Amino acid sequence: MSTHEVGGQQIAPATGKLGVMVVGMGAVATTLIAGVEAVRKGLAKPIGSLTQMGTVRLGKRTDGNSPLIKDFVPLASLDDIVFTGWDIFDDNVYEAAAHAKVLDNDHLAQIKPFLEAIKPMPAVFDQHYVKRLNGTNVKKGKHKCDLAMQLIADIQAFKQKVDRVVVLWAGSTEIFLEPTAVHQSIAAFEKGLVDNDPSIAPSQIYAYAALKEGVPFANGAPNLTVDLPCMVELSRLNSAPITGKDFKTGQTFIKTVLAPAFKARMLGVAGWYSTNILGNRDGEVLDDPESFKTKEESKLGVLDFILQPELYPDLYKELYHKVRINYYPPRGDNKEGWDNIDIFGWLGYPMQIKVDFLCRDSILAAPIALDLVLFLDLAKRTPQLASLGIQEWLSFYWKSPQTAPGLYPEHDLFIQSMKLKNTLRHIMGQDLITHLGLEYYD
Repeated sequence: MSTHEVGGQQIAPATGKLGVMVVGMGAVATTLIAGVEAVRKGLAKPIGSLTQMGTVRLGKRTDGNSPLIKDFVPLASLDDIVFTGWDIFDDNVYEAAAHAKVLDNDHLAQIKPFLEAIKPMPAVFDQHYVKRLNGTNVKKGKHKCDLAMQLIADIQAFKQKVDRVVVLWAGSTEIFLEPTAVHQSIAAFEKGLVDNDPSIAPSQIYAYAALKEGVPFANGAPNLTVDLPCMVELSRLNSAPITGKDFKTGQTFIKTVLAPAFKARMLGVAGWYSTNILGNRDGEVLDDPESFKTKEESKLGVLDFILQPELYPDLYKELYHKVRINYYPPRGDNKEGWDNIDIFGWLGYPMQIKVDFLCRDSILAAPIALDLVLFLDLAKRTPQLASLGIQEWLSFYWKSPQTAPGLYPEHDLFIQSMKLKNTLRHIMGQDLITHLGLEYYD
């Protein structure tokens, strides 16, 4: 693959192996790993993955030029991805996938030897931060700095086997934490690691280890992890891309489609009630009020940012937004999300919309995880992007996109999609598309 040059800076080619280190080998991770192998073997299609199935229009509509994204930008090939990871249980990926019950036995049986060969390394874990879990495959150390050094050693060892690395958090939601003094600089954080500061959760130790090694980090859960001054500083210092948190999969995905439509048409929203039933390990963990508060903050923020009640007080100032998640074991990974939306139109007349999304949580999350791994690796190889630290162009994938301090996030799915594709056009030296279109009528 040739090297691409933009503005005098070259995008390094995706040569060799891309190592993906996953934290938490549960439902999402095993669905991702098994799915990638199934696609590689020609057993299934990578449905839901923009990097594998999406196109990007270049030039005018009349040009008819819309290559696949994977043919347009130099992404790593699925054949070059190598998986490893950490988990608090020592089940291999086949055993973990069978336990998660997302994929059926027929699917798993066809790739069983591949999955059995991937065994998790001992994890950094502390039950204080995830009350409902307790595992045996756990690292021991005299303080959090010792644990961070053990993770750095794991990453360095994996780097000997592959050419590039990305770290992906697919672990459980930690208890709600807020930034403290320990998070304000790299120096303060490193001192906090030695002092066993309780404000430093395991996910932050993983993020520190990855960014210290110059490795991009993606946080699939809503924990306070890379959205901290010390992590932003470390990300920029080592050109290790970071991007947001909490995969935008089911209910919030639908919310970020519907809410922009109401605002575009200047329809009011009086209330939005969202409830979920979920039976996988995620549901069990979120049954703990402290972990639920972390998730609730992530899910609640979306509407305020999209609807901008301060700009449209007559439409959204009084909006009542409620989010609930209930652990219900019979459903397993097949989450059901209900939304009742009370809207109002011309002269204030009320209307209602009901949404019942019977989704498969990990089936929606796995292609998002794949895209993030591939796009973060691309960002790492693109000097213009890597040096920024925060990759706001990947907001498309997150319930809580990360932005520059003081800049509000863009949650509208279609603006996020345009931002992502325009970033790809930009780094490849192509014209941006504004959708103005007046030139067709000259």
